[in-house]
Amino acid sequence: MNKSNFNWALIQSFLAALEHGSLMGAARATGVSQPTLGRHIAELESQLNLLLFERTGRGLQATGHALALAEAARAMHAGAADFSRLASGAGQSVQGSVRLSASQPVAFHLLPPILARMRQTLPQVTVELVVSNSVSNLLLREADIALRMVRPEQGSLVARQIGQVRLRACASKDYLQRRGTPQVPENLAEHDLIAGDTNTEIQQGFQAMGYPASALHFGLRTDDMNVQWAAVRAGLGIGFMSEHQMQSDAAITAVLPMLTLPTLPVWLTVHRELRTSARIRAVYDFLADEVGQALQKQPANPTRLNESGPL
Repeated sequence: MNKSNFNWALIQSFLAALEHGSLMGAARATGVSQPTLGRHIAELESQLNLLLFERTGRGLQATGHALALAEAARAMHAGAADFSRLASGAGQSVQGSVRLSASQPVAFHLLPPILARMRQTLPQVTVELVVSNSVSNLLLREADIALRMVRPEQGSLVARQIGQVRLRACASKDYLQRRGTPQVPENLAEHDLIAGDTNTEIQQGFQAMGYPASALHFGLRTDDMNVQWAAVRAGLGIGFMSEHQMQSDAAITAVLPMLTLPTLPVWLTVHRELRTSARIRAVYDFLADEVGQALQKQPANPTRLNESGPL
C-alpha cells in the first residue's frame, strides 16, 4: 500500500458497510449513494490489496481481513470525530454550518417554519439537515444536534426534553365517508390500516386489547413516515399520526378518542464539547425555545396517553 496515496475518507464507507451488511443499508445510514459506496469499498480493497467483503445475494459478508481491521478503523474514525469537535468548539463566532438530525415527520411538518425564523435570527448560520428515522450518531459527528424521541445513554451527550409528541388514530374525511367512522377499537378490524413495515406494534397493541392481530387488514405498510402521511391524506386507510401533522391538513380528522396511544418525548441532544461553540449553542437554544413552543400548541387531547399502546 502506498501510504502517501491512501484515502482516509474511505474508512467511513468501510465502517458503514461493515455495520449494516449491505450497500443499501450503508447508503441509508450515510446519505452516500450505493454506487459511490461500492467504488469506495473497491478502492479501499485495491489500496490495501485485500478482499474485505464477499458479495452475496443477501448483501456483504465481511471477511476475516475486514474484521481484523475493524477496531483500528473505528479508532481512526473516532479520532477524526474528536478532532472535528474540538475544531468546532474553537470557533466563537455565530456563523458557519450546523448539522441537524431529525426524523421525517419532524423535518417535514414541524421544522420548516422554525428554520425560516431561525434564518432571520441567525442569518450567518447554514443548517445541514439529516432526515432519518434512525438515531444519528453524534459521537461520530454524523450530526452536531439531534432531535430524538429517545434519550441518549452516552455520558458525553447532553440531552434536554423540550416537549412531547402525541399520536392519534386518524383518517381523511373522504375515507370515513366511504367506509364509515370506527366507534370502538375493535372496529379497526373492519378498516384498512396504514402502518410500519418492519415492526409489529399495531398488531401487538391490538392483541393487548384482547383482539386477534390476524383480524387486522393493512392497506399499506411502509417505514417511510412521509409516505404513510401521504397515504392517509389520499384516503387509503386509517393511520397513526402525530397531532402536529394533523394540524397541517383540515381534511384529516381524528378517530377513536378512547384509544390509548403513546406520548413520545422529544429530546434535543448535543455533544457535551460542542456546547462551547457559539454557533451550535445559538442554534441549540433557538431550537429548544421554538420547537418546545410549537409542540405546546398541539390541541388539548381528551384521551389519556401513556408509554404503552399499539405504536
